Amino acid sequence: MYKTVKILNLLILGAISIMACSQKKEKPAIVGTWKLITGTTIKGKDTLTTDYTKTQEMIKLINETHFAFLRHDLKNGKDSTAVFVAGGGRCTFDENKYTEHLDYFNVRAWEGNRFEFEYSIHGDTLITRGLELDYINIEQYCRVGEW
Repeated sequence: MYKTVKILNLLILGAISIMACSQKKEKPAIVGTWKLITGTTIKGKDTLTTDYTKTQEMIKLINETHFAFLRHDLKNGKDSTAVFVAGGGRCTFDENKYTEHLDYFNVRAWEGNRFEFEYSIHGDTLITRGLELDYINIEQYCRVGEW
């Protein structure tokens, strides 16, 4: 009797383990590591598009609850193009809306802001569009990895 109960308990435990593993949720498409390709800012009648593949590089990492970004110049900070930008915080998203709560940023005055973006994903390309303080920001990213 004891041996039968022990075997039954092991079978139940095994079945629960298999069910728990098989119920893994698929990650949302926006989760991953993204490289910034271009950024366009629109303020009033002025539009400026920057190609971030020439003099700078930026990545954005997004998981189910947080985001982080890092941007720097490609000349190791050794000339007038020197730049280093880093920030991150909490994020939420649904099918086409992505919201960043900027908890950390090297420009401390921006901390505490919330930015809402519409986003779309086409293959390995992420496009975000939203209002940042007093201008519209449109960014195009290329997927470089999963988080």
